[in-house]
Amino acid sequence: MTRPSRQRERSDETESDVEAETETTRTCPECTSADLVKSADRSELICEDCGLVVEEDTIDPGPEWRAFNHEERQEKSRVGAPTTRTMHDKGLTTTIDWKDQDAYGRSIPSKKRSQMHRLRKWQERIRTKDAGERNLQFALSEIDRMASALGVPRTVREVASVIYRRALDADLIRGRSIEGVATSALYAACRKEGIPRSLEEIADVSRVDRKEIGRTYRYVSQELGLEMRPVDPKKYVPRFTSELELSEEVQSKAHEIIETTAEKGMLSGKSPTGYAAAAIYAASLLCNEKKTQREVADVAQVTEVTIRNRYQEQIEAMGIQQ
Repeated sequence: MTRPSRQRERSDETESDVEAETETTRTCPECTSADLVKSADRSELICEDCGLVVEEDTIDPGPEWRAFNHEERQEKSRVGAPTTRTMHDKGLTTTIDWKDQDAYGRSIPSKKRSQMHRLRKWQERIRTKDAGERNLQFALSEIDRMASALGVPRTVREVASVIYRRALDADLIRGRSIEGVATSALYAACRKEGIPRSLEEIADVSRVDRKEIGRTYRYVSQELGLEMRPVDPKKYVPRFTSELELSEEVQSKAHEIIETTAEKGMLSGKSPTGYAAAAIYAASLLCNEKKTQREVADVAQVTEVTIRNRYQEQIEAMGIQQ
């Protein structure tokens, strides 16, 4: 019984593959066009060029129910959330709700409550079967916490989780703190996704200091072969000018200063946050929207000395008289 059924399954799969292949290579018998599209209700195959109905009464692979808004769609849907790398089990787990209610919202008997309590407790225990999974769960929760504090999008959290998993598979965690590797993975993800966050900002929300984050980041990026481009100071300008409540004119002038001075090779070896802060300070003076060096330094999390030094270099390169 088993062997014929397996053969039948294989033949069904082969037939479906052939049907899919013929559908993709099918052309219109009227105008020989390959632009065939399905109708809105997916019941007809129509030529987009001449409008000929090539096939009708086709099988609809969608759900049998209809929904007219998001709430109805959520209620009738029978699938769970998509898998995610931000959870140690990728979201493929059973969830036992904390409410003592059945599927219809009715309260369950007291005898069943103690049983559900034991099931809930064992469910939490078996979700992490060993120390490695517990460490991964802790690291991913740290990444999620820091990402929320920094206000970075969901894609950055996914990339950071993938980088941490790669570091774990390459055994780069040994001899280093979990928080340090998780923080360096988040910093690397921010740079990869083009979301500028300085080491100082990352260190403010982390439980490890800036020096350890930088050291671990260099080690992880080198071992994993993460190709990181230098951070463009212009990416910091919109956020800094917004926090300083400066106009669009100052922002565009700061961009101009950074572009002009970078073409002369002055950006090499300089901190991008300090360089952006100095350009904003110079632009605010030129646009008569003066901000003090202390105000700019507090927003950019750099020292006033850094702003003064970069500012002097930039105005000399621009040929601006003080």
